[in-house]
Amino acid sequence: LAASIMNAKYVNGLPLYRISQEFLRNDIHISRQVMANWMIQCADRYLGILYDRLHRELYQFHVLQADETPVMVTKDGRPVNSKSYMWIYRTGKSYTDTPIILYEYQKTRNASHPRKFLKDYAGICVTDGYQVYHTLEKEKEDLRIAGCWVHCRRKFHEALEVMPKELRKQSVLHLIMNQIQAIYREEGKLTGLSTEERLTQRQLVVKPLVDAFFAYLKQNAERVPKSGKTKEAFTYALNQERYLRVFLEDGDVPMDNNASERAIRGFCIGKKNWEMIDTLHGASSSAIIYSIAETAKANRLKPYEYFEFLLTEIPKHMDDKNTDFLSDLLPWSDALPEKIRKPKSQDNK
Repeated sequence: LAASIMNAKYVNGLPLYRISQEFLRNDIHISRQVMANWMIQCADRYLGILYDRLHRELYQFHVLQADETPVMVTKDGRPVNSKSYMWIYRTGKSYTDTPIILYEYQKTRNASHPRKFLKDYAGICVTDGYQVYHTLEKEKEDLRIAGCWVHCRRKFHEALEVMPKELRKQSVLHLIMNQIQAIYREEGKLTGLSTEERLTQRQLVVKPLVDAFFAYLKQNAERVPKSGKTKEAFTYALNQERYLRVFLEDGDVPMDNNASERAIRGFCIGKKNWEMIDTLHGASSSAIIYSIAETAKANRLKPYEYFEFLLTEIPKHMDDKNTDFLSDLLPWSDALPEKIRKPKSQDNK
């Protein structure tokens, strides 16, 4: 029952009041508040243990990706409509065998949160241009931040969109967009290569295009208006140059942060349905359950069956002196029952 509620809310995006109404149509009386308490207790008692293990596993990967999205929590001790954030951290998109996607709820968007979450991490983290990640890089010698070309392209696209249509093809912005498209086109040809082969091709083919892109920006930076969308796009790209170049130096680093944006999409879709979370406990438990659901989906597992399996197996080990049993419960474990795995024929459905 708990697994079915988790699947309905955290996978299919149904708010609890609608799930309660569905039960009521079958003469089953379970209130929204009761279900909310069940979710909190299941996350705190059982799934949180697996979440902590996945957090430790995350540190084993050389490349991570991070993002965040706003969320409303009604009872968090602050004025109504105060903005909170759901942060997301995931393994780099090239790690397709054992992907991990973790959500973390926090009241604010300041640097203290990624600082704590990534405290023991050493490697590269792909992000947008948000300053807190750059602050963190300065503090941690073993952390490097890589930029996102989608965010860079978006700035120029927005600037181009405000121009009269008849002037667009003759503008500097049109040429810049073509340059970015050329970089993406060549990068797209490297899909399926090994890390080493991708790095070699990036240096031979993609790097000259990136060099030409930034050279063109610098040549034309003084010619653009002193304010407006075009100036904003030039400033963003030039300020982000060192971060936007990182992918050229490591074959595992993606060009952009699209994988994180896709991973957080399920939460954003659900957010449109339920609009806000009631309590801090509810927000924290939601982060745990969303993490298990998204990681299960990324590992080609059936979320409902996986939730049911975890909620059956983890309670059996509450008296264990260690958590070694969790190794068999990880989403990529060979010990998982076959019925939990999604048939390969359904991978694109």
